[in-house]
Amino acid sequence: MSNLAKLPVTVITGFLGSGKTTLVRELMRNPGGKRLAVVVNEFGDVGVDGEILKSCAIPDCPAENIMELANGCICCTVADDFIPTIEALMALDPRPDHILIETSGLALPKPLLKAFDWPDIRSRITVDGVIALADAEAVAAGRFAPDVARVDAQRAADDSLDHETPLSEVFEDQISCADIVLLTKPDLAGPEGVAQAKAVIAAEAPRPIPVVEVAEGVVDPRVILGLEAAAEDDMDARPSHHDGAAPHDHDDFDSVVVEIPELADPAALVGAIETLARERNVLRVKGYAAVAGKPMRLLVQAVGARVRHQYDRPWGSDEPRRGQLVVIAEHDDIDPAAISAVLGAISEAAE
Repeated sequence: MSNLAKLPVTVITGFLGSGKTTLVRELMRNPGGKRLAVVVNEFGDVGVDGEILKSCAIPDCPAENIMELANGCICCTVADDFIPTIEALMALDPRPDHILIETSGLALPKPLLKAFDWPDIRSRITVDGVIALADAEAVAAGRFAPDVARVDAQRAADDSLDHETPLSEVFEDQISCADIVLLTKPDLAGPEGVAQAKAVIAAEAPRPIPVVEVAEGVVDPRVILGLEAAAEDDMDARPSHHDGAAPHDHDDFDSVVVEIPELADPAALVGAIETLARERNVLRVKGYAAVAGKPMRLLVQAVGARVRHQYDRPWGSDEPRRGQLVVIAEHDDIDPAAISAVLGAISEAAE
């Protein structure tokens, strides 16, 4: 069976908060005439991104075409989760024309590509392309490493050291595996930040890779779908820090789920998240909150101290009006009690 007869899959990777869900949501709205299916792989027990996408379902990508795999990297749970999910999507009637896989922000893409070599599916699907999203402002500022200058100094001082921090390795592996890089939030970075981010990406890329600026996930689907890259057959051109290593795990990162009561003012929640980023080195916060007097649920997405929130849908009549947040940080920075204390202070201040 030729690649043209296989069902194409696009892997969408990128660091925490780079805009993957926003991109998938826009592709669902403008699929370029394709019937899409979506697999969302999240880090943490509570699925936020999958619910966001299901709320945006349309005839070309109905809710039953959107599947979520929470609290586990799909490249680490191939037999138990990934293969059955792909097979279920392929069995849909009508069958999807194209599958999008939104990976966790902590995932390494290359092990996922290796999963496509499994006998049960390798003759029926192909990796049409790997799309890496990179937050222009964050990349320009070097936030994928806690202290880039210190890492560079260690590299210069001792070649025997493992110089790369977990965050920088994730970023570099995502870029190395990509067919196209989408540089997101260019308006926040400004022209100088965009230029700096492009320079960083060019320096990390193992080969020339197109870089496209994208705001709010809006991109012509013809740019990123239908690449026919057959990435599963092109592994050597996609080097990884972990080539030849034992199967990876995600012990470098951890998450905690915190329930929060109804808020009087969203500004208090924003302030608490900023405090967590500043004092607890929290990388990512995402989830929902209830605001007193508001019939709509408040969607919260934060990358470091940068917090975005919007009302996304009405609360259901059978839903309790309380919030739930997933907080992600490096393993050594996760302190559930301290995080809960900061978020719990919101309700105390409101009383």
